[in-house]
Amino acid sequence: MTAGAGAEDARVPHFAAGWPRRTSGPTTAMSGLVVPDLDAQEREPDETDGQTPRALRRARRRRAAEEAAERRYRQRLARQDDADGVPHRGAPAVGGGRVATLDPPTMWRATTVQACGLWPFASGSGAPMTGVPLGQHISTGATVCGDPLNWFTRARYISNPSLFMLGMPGLGKSTLINRMLIGLAGQGVVPLVLGDLKPDYADTVRALGGQVISIARGVGGLNVLDPGAMGAAAARIGGQAGEALAAESHGRVLNMVAALLTIVRGAPISDHEQSVLSACLRHLRERTTPGRTYRLPDLLAVLEEGPPQVRQVTLDRGQESRYRDAVDPLHRSLLGIVDGPLGDTFASETATRIDPDATAVCIDISRIGEADGQLTAAAMLAAWSDGLGTVSASHALADAGLAPRRWFFTVLDELWRPLRAASGIVDRIDALTRLNRSLGLADAKITHTLKDAEALGSEADKAKARGFVERAGMVACAGLPRAEMEELARVVGLSRREIDLVSSWSSPAGWAQDGGNEEPPGRGRFLIKVGGRPGIPIRVAITDAERHLHDTNTRWIANGDAERMLAERAAVVRAVTAGDRPGGAAR
Repeated sequence: MTAGAGAEDARVPHFAAGWPRRTSGPTTAMSGLVVPDLDAQEREPDETDGQTPRALRRARRRRAAEEAAERRYRQRLARQDDADGVPHRGAPAVGGGRVATLDPPTMWRATTVQACGLWPFASGSGAPMTGVPLGQHISTGATVCGDPLNWFTRARYISNPSLFMLGMPGLGKSTLINRMLIGLAGQGVVPLVLGDLKPDYADTVRALGGQVISIARGVGGLNVLDPGAMGAAAARIGGQAGEALAAESHGRVLNMVAALLTIVRGAPISDHEQSVLSACLRHLRERTTPGRTYRLPDLLAVLEEGPPQVRQVTLDRGQESRYRDAVDPLHRSLLGIVDGPLGDTFASETATRIDPDATAVCIDISRIGEADGQLTAAAMLAAWSDGLGTVSASHALADAGLAPRRWFFTVLDELWRPLRAASGIVDRIDALTRLNRSLGLADAKITHTLKDAEALGSEADKAKARGFVERAGMVACAGLPRAEMEELARVVGLSRREIDLVSSWSSPAGWAQDGGNEEPPGRGRFLIKVGGRPGIPIRVAITDAERHLHDTNTRWIANGDAERMLAERAAVVRAVTAGDRPGGAAR
């Protein structure tokens, strides 16, 4: 082996360790390294043998350049090692993981419909964070916030500030609405519970410092002819704006009387009878001195008297018999209200008027018996009419600069009760609640299933009742049977996965081995739908304070314990109203 070959054998282990070495022969640059050209060293003799001084100077300059390049390379490696230990593309040595530069991959653009199979790594959007904190997302655990008012005004997720809630009994529908009431009241919104049947919301309203009004036989009455807050606001505003508000008050009273007649008859009144009622009410308003109210017996007196403006509507042409034939059916129905089962409640003066400045209002009708369906439906409709009239009066005063602007959130619970009271009653509910967007209020309608609408008499009434769901900005579903979910899917867009999920929540609790009280799997779970968007499944966990303020199963507690729990609830209400923290209750 030649001397050059022996030199190669001696240098290979040193170079393989990762460090370049200065050599006396030609070199080759590779990836920033100065690598000796060993083949050239074998071919050429030693540079000092027989070379001219000029060649020697060139060789020395070449060696100096190689040594400078080696020093710079060592310094660069030292800086990289100090910064991150290993260069980002690997160490330039055997086993150092050095990689070459790769070309970037080709990028393609496509819609999720086209590329869903090629790119299956889909992820859901974040949970909404605008509004009242409702609970946690069942799949992700993220906090979900929402209510119809904030989603309409701030987030603009919905075009109509309304919520329609369906679900089997005992799964927490009123609990979720109670949470919305508390959260919205904290934002300055005024909750209005217009017809509390159990009651579910009275204690919450008391704890918020609001007003609770009771309506029942012998407890409190509601004069349906009293214009209430709208009449007082119209007199205070005056001028053209006051006249417009008085005309609106007239229409609301007319709708309420027509609704009572529909409940008593079991069928809607005719357009002719509605015209006669309107003329009678206008005559009463004109001849009654300001500040006084008139009642249903006064309306009967006007029909009996038959003033000219009322006779003109009946087209009696001066014949008494024609006038009596026209008004007698209406007269008999009004007598049925005054002297019948509704007279004690609606023919007397209003016991307690709604306070327009209250922080919250609840009209408690829980003392009306379950079997008294007519009175329950009439009380609910009267409460809705009086409450929504208060909302209109508040906005009219704000428009005139006489009061601050306030927003309202109304709760219309157990919607199935008035829907089944009489044929045509759905028209009255629709007239009372359709214009909530222009009235500056959000509402929540609560019932059990869509079958409540299917139980109505005519196809027109069924279609109008289904319209409550179609027009709702938000639809919240608790546990429902599969057949009901299939029916709801025809009105609200539901995927097969969503139908399966909500149907699973309607199952009863499992058989407890120790006889304990197991909760049903769907309690506190809801699916919130907005338009065609995917539903948001949430789980609601109530606090101790909410649990003390709201318990619909008080009557099922053993003797002695029921009185103790009622006393504890009363203490919590007093403590919250006074601003103190109740013992054992969470803030």
